[in-house]
Amino acid sequence: MKLESLADLFEYTRLVAKKTLVAVNAVDAHSLEAISEAVKLGIVSATVTGNKEEILKQCVAHQVDYQLFRIIQAETEEEAASIAVQEARENPGSILMKGLISSDKFMRAILNKQAGLLPLGGVLSHVSVIDNPSYHKLLIVSDVAIIPYPTIQQKIAMTHYLKQMALDLGISRPKIALITPTEQVLPNMVSCTDAVELMNAAKNGQFEPAVVFGPMALDVALDSESAQIKNITSEVAGDADCLLFPNIDAGNVFYKMNTKLCHAEQAAVVMGAHVPIVLSSRGDSIRTKLNSIALAALLSK
Repeated sequence: MKLESLADLFEYTRLVAKKTLVAVNAVDAHSLEAISEAVKLGIVSATVTGNKEEILKQCVAHQVDYQLFRIIQAETEEEAASIAVQEARENPGSILMKGLISSDKFMRAILNKQAGLLPLGGVLSHVSVIDNPSYHKLLIVSDVAIIPYPTIQQKIAMTHYLKQMALDLGISRPKIALITPTEQVLPNMVSCTDAVELMNAAKNGQFEPAVVFGPMALDVALDSESAQIKNITSEVAGDADCLLFPNIDAGNVFYKMNTKLCHAEQAAVVMGAHVPIVLSSRGDSIRTKLNSIALAALLSK
């Protein structure tokens, strides 16, 4: 079954076994409302950590049924994160979600060498699924939030995550565009030279069954007319499923442009840990958080 839009995500997720969501310091209304909706939709069961008094206060103020989830008392953000990570480690089929906690404290708990969630030698990367009404299908993009200036080894891992996300969404032969400012291989432009290395890895079968092509400018990746004008002959051109951005500058601007100017729906998870992670932003809507919970539930093993 291939996911055609994010509107189909909830029905798609119901086909897999219910997962357990563990939310870190979920003392804010947005997180609690999104979590309660996910529970009511039958996507997850939920545990939230944080100050129980504040959680109950927010639930009452925003008409959220606190009986829908289990609450574990924590005195500080650090304790809330530590408890949640332990819960996720000990329970197969879990999802970790960031509530009202600073990103550095959240990530510190995940990256803890003794009690965290990162496999030895692992790479964490943020992967977003964007439903833009101006594009003819879903777009899967990376990285817009975690890795500022990825090395070639990190880009290899990121390409694998894009491929895996696409496969999990029912795309049997994902088309991955390696985004750069130009299709020319300019030696002084890291995005172009990295694209050549990634293409060499692709030619050796490293990303099968995905089709990888680059260097490729964004217009060529998304618009078949631009590809024809520039005489770019690749099945990825004008029909990309996935976009690998060269750095967080380009990826983050693209993500927020889709949100604010195109009114695109999106969902996002962090991949590479033992469990999928919902790294929601304070500026994300309840709907985006709900989409992300559903996407993480789909990915959780």
